[in-house]
Amino acid sequence: MGALVHWYAGWSLVVAGFVSGAAMGFGFHRDEFLGAYGSLRRRLLRLGHVALVALGMFNVLFSLLPQTTHVSSPLMHAASVGWLGGGVAMPLVCFLAAWKPALRPAFVVPVILLLLAAVLTAAGGRP
Repeated sequence: MGALVHWYAGWSLVVAGFVSGAAMGFGFHRDEFLGAYGSLRRRLLRLGHVALVALGMFNVLFSLLPQTTHVSSPLMHAASVGWLGGGVAMPLVCFLAAWKPALRPAFVVPVILLLLAAVLTAAGGRP
């Protein structure tokens, strides 16, 4: 996938992270908000918010790799899918697991996508 896809997807994830953080910030000052500070629901929502920003920035960084790397390497194409898929799946699973704890096993999907993306980028993304 092209660098522009990662550029716009990355910045979209960052903006979504800022918006979700601002939305959650309206209630975070109350101790009982979402079951108190240490509750699983509240921790998963915070993790999802941070994942949006962090994985958005990883997609932006991936977009800055040399263009020849994106076009010529099957490893980089697979890494591209991993960064995009993991960048969307990780916060989504965090938010869904906060809503329904039985969905926690779904974390295996974004974890595998992101691990593969990182390893493949390191292996095939040298400038």
